[in-house]
Amino acid sequence: MKIYNKWKSQLGLSLFFLYSGLVAIAQCPMCKAAAESNLKEGGTAAAGLNTGIFYLFFSPFILIGSLILVWLFLNRGEKLKRNLRINS
Repeated sequence: MKIYNKWKSQLGLSLFFLYSGLVAIAQCPMCKAAAESNLKEGGTAAAGLNTGIFYLFFSPFILIGSLILVWLFLNRGEKLKRNLRINS
């Protein structure tokens, strides 16, 4: 039963990340067109576009990395409990 739940949750997370990536790709041409038109009109709103792109690019990696760290710390505590039970 645990294997089935683990498989189901991994599939759900994979589909979620796949869908969120598709939405992000669809917005890139719109942002580029808006930035180009703003620069042609003499605006400065597109000046920070690269910073925004980096922010959007690295945010999933930071999120996944923090989830992995939380999982590792929680799993480390379970390993210590199992080792104490075996040694006792």
